[in-house]
Amino acid sequence: MNLFAKESEVLAPLATGWFLEHAWLIPVVPAIAFALIILIGKRLPMKGSELGVLSMVASLVLSAGAAYQWIQRVNSAAEEQFVTPVIKSWSWWQSGGLDFGIGQHIDGLSIVVLFVVAFISTLVQIYSLEYLRGDRRYTHFFAALTLFSGGMLAMVLADNMILFLLGWEIMGLCSFLLIGHWWEEDANSRAALKAFFTVRVGDIGLLVGISMLYFSANEWTQENLGVSGFSIRGISAWALSGEPNSTVIMIAAIALFIASIGKSGQFPLHTWLPDAMAGPTPVSSLLHSSTMVVAGVFLVARLYPVFFVGLDILGSGGNLIMIIGGITIVISAALAFVQNDIKRVLAYSTVSQLGYMMLGLGAGAWLPAVFHIFTHAFFKACLFLGAGSISHSASHHSFDMKRDMGGLRKVMPITFATWIISTLALCGVFPFSGFFSKDEIIDNVGNNGYNTFMIIGLLGAFMTAAYMTRATYLTFFGEPRGASAGHATHDAHDAHATHDAHAINDLHGPHESGLLITVPLMILSVLALGSGFLNATPFGESWERMKLWVEPRAIEVVVDAPSGGPGESLIVNLPSAEESHSKSVCGSATPETGVCYAPQLQHAKFKWSKAMISMAIVFLGIAISWIMSLLLFTKRDPRLVGLTQRVKVLGLGHNFLVKKYYLDHLYEKVIVHSVAHPISRAAYWFNQNILDGILHGFAKSTRTISDWVYKNVDQRVVDSTVNNSATFTKSVGTAAQPTQSGKVSQYGALLFSAAAIAALVLVIINT
Repeated sequence: MNLFAKESEVLAPLATGWFLEHAWLIPVVPAIAFALIILIGKRLPMKGSELGVLSMVASLVLSAGAAYQWIQRVNSAAEEQFVTPVIKSWSWWQSGGLDFGIGQHIDGLSIVVLFVVAFISTLVQIYSLEYLRGDRRYTHFFAALTLFSGGMLAMVLADNMILFLLGWEIMGLCSFLLIGHWWEEDANSRAALKAFFTVRVGDIGLLVGISMLYFSANEWTQENLGVSGFSIRGISAWALSGEPNSTVIMIAAIALFIASIGKSGQFPLHTWLPDAMAGPTPVSSLLHSSTMVVAGVFLVARLYPVFFVGLDILGSGGNLIMIIGGITIVISAALAFVQNDIKRVLAYSTVSQLGYMMLGLGAGAWLPAVFHIFTHAFFKACLFLGAGSISHSASHHSFDMKRDMGGLRKVMPITFATWIISTLALCGVFPFSGFFSKDEIIDNVGNNGYNTFMIIGLLGAFMTAAYMTRATYLTFFGEPRGASAGHATHDAHDAHATHDAHAINDLHGPHESGLLITVPLMILSVLALGSGFLNATPFGESWERMKLWVEPRAIEVVVDAPSGGPGESLIVNLPSAEESHSKSVCGSATPETGVCYAPQLQHAKFKWSKAMISMAIVFLGIAISWIMSLLLFTKRDPRLVGLTQRVKVLGLGHNFLVKKYYLDHLYEKVIVHSVAHPISRAAYWFNQNILDGILHGFAKSTRTISDWVYKNVDQRVVDSTVNNSATFTKSVGTAAQPTQSGKVSQYGALLFSAAAIAALVLVIINT
């Protein structure tokens, strides 16, 4: 489709509406709810949970209204018309002549993520009503969960990088609170701290990147667009204007991508993500599907022009985003094979799927990557909530598939059905949603000339199908084991059970969960099945609604009216990327009177022949994994049982995976040890020799002064004065003692003598 109309075509104004104009309310509502839950939550009938649920329902209604009006806005535009984002901004605070704004930036990308976050958050809150019932910190959980969603919504809505950073950091704080919700167990506290500090390492890159972009772009954005250098729209236009210094924008892009690596759990900072499973399962579901980890991918998608130019996306060879994404896909999928904890399998699956999103963005497949954010949210949330349903009602709060699960398909039919649907979507089986998004990423990577990375994507698809088949078999097939057989366990790994008043009733055994848990599962499974049809490329362009509603059109041109009146928005007729032999008309042919906000990207033409190859690889992974699981876990084939102990090479490889490539050892025992221990030793020396020396010297001086004061002031002056006055008084008393004889005649003589003396004195005075 040609994105540009004729130069003389004047475009009609686009429709807007109340929901688009007031989209800023979407994060404000949960922020207010958080404050109310903290203040009065414990005094409410449902301990504040009702405020959390209602706030997310309100945000969902506002997001749905904004999505509807955005779709109307896009549909009302001409086919080639540039669809202007709905941007509103207010002055927040000023410092040193800089005006920091706060506002909203609503476009197709914002709408998709806002709706997904609000929708998943609402279902997770409802699910948590049952799952966390009776928890000792029930009110605080809903407060943190509500603010967590509010932070993500604020970040997605931000019109500038300062507000973006605020939402980003709110999520980091809330993830710490939620992962460490049951902080009494040391493992939970350590997981929360690990997540917090690992993500903080990446956040340094975000601060550096924002600072570099501001000081590089501010002058250009002020002069050409009248906006601050913090403006997301301004930064995007500046990046594609040809003005940036290639080295500066490359370093800024790398710094920002480091932040994305930390937040989205990309190699090598992915180690915190599986440990985050220490938090309650609803937290795991929300964190892994639509908040926190998606934030890093969203950052790359939102500031895509910066990465497009800075990292030379679609240039010859690969780029940093593709390389990291490709490595992440494979290494995380391999780790999923050696996990016995069902949530850890899903956690490594999330890391792998995030790698696909990054791979797509790095290969120029912007829309498929964003669409995968959309579809992945539904089936991954469903899988995590399904794991929570199993632990809540069937495995006595254990997540160990080998010890406490097996054969659960018969007693948990709803959970089983929703799990299977979501697993097929994750594996990319037609017609489930993952097929339309993940396969589009792989197809576009190959179409853009990156055949090696396309093979990596196909390998990841095979591994995904294999490890999910293993997890499904261990959980729902075979013979029941441990708690799933009705034998409740109370081992140390069941830390969850000590905090949940709803432990499994051993008399009833494993059973299906209640409606508060199963209804969200059913809703999510329907979307896991059907959401892919919003951009179903196999059925033709008329089915590619997400492409129409979400993908930005590249260039807005503003020219002055001949009469000198206000300018009008026009679209120029520029050559396509193929005709100009450039990767983007914005990068090389931006019109002098125009502003480019997004690169023009190509889309691979769907071919069933390619799709069938991908499907064959997936089914091969399912078949091999199913046969291996049957032989190993049910039939206990002696050729497979204990194989890693008998074959040294396999044992070394298995141990290498169990130890998670020794990355935790590298970070904690080498890097942290080498940094923290010298600092601690230096601090100890400073404390002993400087601080203690000062304190000891001060104490010695004080003692010397006090000794002198005691000897010279207290003893010689104060005590001497008191003692002398006592001696004088005693002397006077001794001298006067004879007069106190007790004889009346003597007292009379003394009185007479005194009177005589007084009379004599008076006579002498008056003479």
